[in-house]
Amino acid sequence: MTTLVLLRHGETLLTPGRRLSGSGGSNPGLSPAGRRQADAAADALAHRGDIEAVVTSPMRRCRETARPVAERLGLNLQVDPDLREADFGAWEGLTFSEVRARYPDDLNAWFTSPDSPPTGAAETMHQVARRVTAVRDGLLARYAGATVLIVSHVVPVRTLLRLALQAPPHTLFRMEVAAASLSTVTYDKDGTATVQSLNDTHHLTGKCHRA
Repeated sequence: MTTLVLLRHGETLLTPGRRLSGSGGSNPGLSPAGRRQADAAADALAHRGDIEAVVTSPMRRCRETARPVAERLGLNLQVDPDLREADFGAWEGLTFSEVRARYPDDLNAWFTSPDSPPTGAAETMHQVARRVTAVRDGLLARYAGATVLIVSHVVPVRTLLRLALQAPPHTLFRMEVAAASLSTVTYDKDGTATVQSLNDTHHLTGKCHRA
């Protein structure tokens, strides 16, 4: 059994307002709340004790989330550019309400088809899925029988969960993946996936919620 533990990065200043923050945006780092969340995730994963590798998106908020985990576990931090967030084009920094007001047709098309990109974006959800699938397959081959932590973003994490469930593309928008949440997928030798947990935030109680 091979296990992928999926950690979404901690909060940035854009997260509480649910503003879109993709690979083509300002590349924000963690907010003070996000740093507390990263420390809480590191505590929880150190307590888990079976992580053998930590692989992260190159974006600043993911590196800042992954670093304390890798340090606590005594592991090298591996960076994979294909774990970056989707490109949201002209929607960067906007809420979905603002996108709907300014680009209603493009937003409807994006929700309807994985081959319709955000306004001005460089890639579609279909293209994101292809690169994330390649990362998954590479990790399953390299770390067969082990447990690997992936630190990434909303769209890549949801994509890995959707693929594990063999769910259609539109289900990508039917999952909640909170900041610094943990989800877990296991894979049998034949590649059959089972989602063991989704959007676990129990480790974020206490100190990471205090100002």
